Amino acid sequence: MEGMDVDLDPELMQKFSCLGTTDKDVLISEFQRLLGFQLNPAGCAFFLDMTNWNLQAAIGAYYDFESPNISVPSMSFVEDVTIGEGESIPPDTQFVKTWRIQNSGAEAWPPGVCLKYVGGDQFGHVNMVMVRSLEPQEIADVSVQMCSPSRAGMYQGQWRMCTATGLYYGDVIWVILSVEVGGLLGVTQQLSSFETEFNTQPHPPSSCPVDVASSTFIIYSCLSAMVWVLKE
Repeated sequence: MEGMDVDLDPELMQKFSCLGTTDKDVLISEFQRLLGFQLNPAGCAFFLDMTNWNLQAAIGAYYDFESPNISVPSMSFVEDVTIGEGESIPPDTQFVKTWRIQNSGAEAWPPGVCLKYVGGDQFGHVNMVMVRSLEPQEIADVSVQMCSPSRAGMYQGQWRMCTATGLYYGDVIWVILSVEVGGLLGVTQQLSSFETEFNTQPHPPSSCPVDVASSTFIIYSCLSAMVWVLKE
C-alpha cells in the first residue's frame, strides 16, 4: 500500500483479526481506540465502511488519505485543580472537576473547540463543555459540573479536547474519583463557594433592621463545624 507507513502492533492486529467480529460498534470502538481518539465514531464508520469493515485496511486508509491534510492542535495537561490525590467525596454529591491545560503548540486553537467525555465513568449528564481558543503556550482552567456515583468505590473517566470537525487532540485527561461515605470534597467545595460569595457581597448598612452579617457568620460557622465533625 502506498502512503504513510502505519506502525501497529502485529500481535494486537492478529489477535483482533482472529475474533472475526462483525459487530460494527465493536469495530468502530476499536478503530477509535487505535487512533488515540483522534476521530469521532462517525468518521471511524466512514473509513470502515469504505474498506468493507476491515479494521487494518481502514486504519491504512485513514493515514493514507487524511493525515497529510490534518493540522492537529496541541494540548498538554498541566495539573488537577480539584479532585487531587487523596481527596474523596460522598455518594450522590454534586461537585466541580477542574483541570489546568495548556496550548503547547505554535498556533492558536481553531474556534469551536470543546472538551468531551470519551470513556470510563461519566459522573452525570454533562458530556461536553466548550473551551475558548487558547493562544500558543497559553494556560487555562476548564471545569465540568459532575455528580458522584451512588456507591462507594474508586471510579475513573477520560476526557479529550476536540475540534469543531470532530478531530480529537492533545493529552487524555482523567477524572479519578474516590467515593466514600463521609468524604469531604462536596462539603469543602460548598464552603469555599459560600466564603467567596460572602467576601464579595457589600456590607449591609448600619440602619439595616436585620443583622445580615451576623447571620451569615453563624451559617459559615455551622458549615465549618460540619467539616470538623466529618473529619472526626
